[in-house]
Amino acid sequence: MRIGVLGLQGDFREHLTVLRSLGIDARDVRTKEQLDEIDGLIIPGGESTTMAYLLERTGMLSVLRERGAQGFPIYGTCAGMILLARELKDSSPENRLALMDITVKRNAYGRQLESFEADLQIKNIGEFHAIFIRAPKVVRVGPAVEILAEHEGTPVLVRQKNLLASSFHPELSSDPRVHQYFLEIVARG
Repeated sequence: MRIGVLGLQGDFREHLTVLRSLGIDARDVRTKEQLDEIDGLIIPGGESTTMAYLLERTGMLSVLRERGAQGFPIYGTCAGMILLARELKDSSPENRLALMDITVKRNAYGRQLESFEADLQIKNIGEFHAIFIRAPKVVRVGPAVEILAEHEGTPVLVRQKNLLASSFHPELSSDPRVHQYFLEIVARG
């Protein structure tokens, strides 16, 4: 199994480290040609507007949108969640993958100084210590979206078939179980 981590911007190195610690062939993906070499993709946290621009510029945006719609596994954390979301609330439009039937509000949990940690109960995983940094908030989920974890009544980990998205940063935790959950999605194809 080969997992790619979008390496255009953001905290992709941390995801690569977690995947490699699990014995996974993890690759830094920066071109659309590299998408042919992987079985699933993680879109890391970072700046969603910059990532969207770079995805468009490299030609990866349309390829990922098409493949994601056909079942290619994609996991978006923080900015990656914003790129996966079908709609953005109170935000200027931008190029996104728009694959997951959720609406998110950017930076809804506050600025960098208001970052926080919380213990979550994640379906099929159990208790997980999550780190939220300028996190997006899910304000609507469609009927095909499964809520796997909530924080104070708000979804923070959601799944729609081959797509997984989190408001928090599991790559900053010493706990690899969310990454393992994504690997199970990839393995089931």
